[in-house]
Amino acid sequence: MYHHLYHKSGWNFGLKTIEGVYRGGKIELAETPSDSSEGSAVIVTFFSSGSIDLHVRGINQAQAADLRARLAPFAEDWESPEMTVYDNYDACKANL
Repeated sequence: MYHHLYHKSGWNFGLKTIEGVYRGGKIELAETPSDSSEGSAVIVTFFSSGSIDLHVRGINQAQAADLRARLAPFAEDWESPEMTVYDNYDACKANL
């Protein structure tokens, strides 16, 4: 996901969102950023395991309901037995 941020001073910059996992003091990215150079500045946000407080993240009940409705078509795939392999992806990958 890519975002552009603009500041009142006139400068702007882009943000690219890449998922990852924190292990052993390092961040393991799910993909390699294709448009970033070595040494690029990053912002890391940690999510707690379990539920996410949407209100703290600026998402109200109406927005959450809209998001839930838009994601509903994918729920059947997400909840299928075949997708449980992704619940513990690293362990399953190690057994290949």
